[in-house]
Amino acid sequence: MTLPTDSTDGAPTRRIQVLLVDDHPIVRKGTKEMLEPYPDIEVMGEASDGREALAWVSASRPDVILMDVSMPGMNGIEATQAIKKLTPSVAILVLTSYDDDAYVFALLEAGAAGYIMKNAREEELIHAIRSVFEGESVLHPSIAKKVLGRFSAQSQAAQNHDNDALSPRELEVMRSAATGSTNKEIAKVLDISPRTVQVHLANIFSKLGVGSRTEAVLYGIKRGWINVSNLE
Repeated sequence: MTLPTDSTDGAPTRRIQVLLVDDHPIVRKGTKEMLEPYPDIEVMGEASDGREALAWVSASRPDVILMDVSMPGMNGIEATQAIKKLTPSVAILVLTSYDDDAYVFALLEAGAAGYIMKNAREEELIHAIRSVFEGESVLHPSIAKKVLGRFSAQSQAAQNHDNDALSPRELEVMRSAATGSTNKEIAKVLDISPRTVQVHLANIFSKLGVGSRTEAVLYGIKRGWINVSNLE
């Protein structure tokens, strides 16, 4: 296994407030029409660039942002950095036609919870939105492989094993999450309840100042808390 992928079973219990960020009106319209039939998802607004997205977040705090990469003014990378600094809990799901390494690494470094291509099937997009809303990460396997190689090299260079920020149990949960295990699978391995796993993940996110498993796992890999050889 590599980095955590998808996990949620079924729809969330409340409507997920989604902000669409793309400089092409026709793309926003098509995405909105695709999402409208799902009762657990609501498109709360649209933005044509990063600055508009930042204004939306400041005013209304969406749950999930579908973020394009290449936009005039403030692009997706800059917007992700600014939004995560303002509101770390917002889940940013990159929806783009670009899979270049530079874009992938920059967006995940900036705090994106997931990365999905615009040619994905409808059910993949819906699942991705629900997953990042629940704090999971969504990375295509080929992208996860690239990321694993990049950040494993960084962890070998850093060799920073100062993990006092997390408790021993929280480290166990993080390391299990890094293998791609679901909450139920982690609970079974650690002999705790799925609800306890959720609590530990929430504490991890809070302590590290992140909003998703992707961010938490990358944080742990770069600091040497997670043995990358076990994830390949």
